[in-house]
Amino acid sequence: MTGFVAKNGIAGNWIWWSFLMSGMLTVFFYARLWRRAGVMTDIEFAEIRYSGKPAAFLRGFRSVYLGIIINCIILGWVNLAMVKILGLIFGVGKDEALLIVLGLIALTSFISTLSGLWGVLVTDMV
Repeated sequence: MTGFVAKNGIAGNWIWWSFLMSGMLTVFFYARLWRRAGVMTDIEFAEIRYSGKPAAFLRGFRSVYLGIIINCIILGWVNLAMVKILGLIFGVGKDEALLIVLGLIALTSFISTLSGLWGVLVTDMV
């Protein structure tokens, strides 16, 4: 999206702002139906809608695909963006920025491992 905004100015935001109304209408119209069905996620809904072994396979496949593969791609995008931002703001080279990001990832992992979910909650609220 930042590429659209950089290319088209503030008007480039309308590409993703146009989905706001349909997203809000979906929440208000379908939330009651999902609650009645007793599901919390779209994967559970698909398993109810399409029953049997194919539905169970679909649920497992979507869990692995969205939970692992897509999240790894998103984490890569976020970390690459951080490397570029560090390079622009602090004027460090690409290698130094990558080392800083890897150090921050290691520090975050260490703190999360030591403190558990309670520590993550406390540091997020501070």
